[in-house]
Amino acid sequence: MLPSDDTLTRHGLPAEGAGRVLVLACGALAREILELKRLNGWDHLVLQCLPAILHNSPDRIAPAVEAEITKADGSYDRILVAYGDCGTGGALQAVCDRTGAEMIASPHCYAFFEGTDAFVARDEITAFYLTDFLARQFDAFVWRPLGLDRHPELRDMYFGNYDRLVYLAQSDDAALTAKAEEAAQRLGLAFERRRTGYGELAEALERVAV
Repeated sequence: MLPSDDTLTRHGLPAEGAGRVLVLACGALAREILELKRLNGWDHLVLQCLPAILHNSPDRIAPAVEAEITKADGSYDRILVAYGDCGTGGALQAVCDRTGAEMIASPHCYAFFEGTDAFVARDEITAFYLTDFLARQFDAFVWRPLGLDRHPELRDMYFGNYDRLVYLAQSDDAALTAKAEEAAQRLGLAFERRRTGYGELAEALERVAV
């Protein structure tokens, strides 16, 4: 079961005596992290997810992460914060620096899925991005929060400066691709799909897992 978006969820308590690694992650990354745990046998990683909806209020991310680090209170050998900066303006990095937690050095998940250097080099200021999670949850995290279900006339105000929707696909799922393409149509944008896999998320987990 994936974590809900309004509760904190903990997955994979390690066996007694195993190296304890806590992964504090955005709920939007839960499926991918659980799959990487399964594929690599990283049973000693504990995944704790914060609500994905925090991305709609990025000023709340750093305090929420710091609160969970404080609760951990030395119970783990290492802590990985599985976020990029995610709109916190450096506040999340400051929390990690202050507490000794590790963090993915990237502006946000779109960048670390594709590869931060490649993403930054593209400089695509007119692209709107979806990941697998956002393709699944487009209505819950984009359409309804922006009020487009009630006021579709606002679409051009929000998205008039974009020219395409780029779907950064972690998996090869035809149904998800169809959902992402439908989202592009609803937003009046051209559609592009890029297969990224897990990108730097996998690398970050491997660094703390070994």
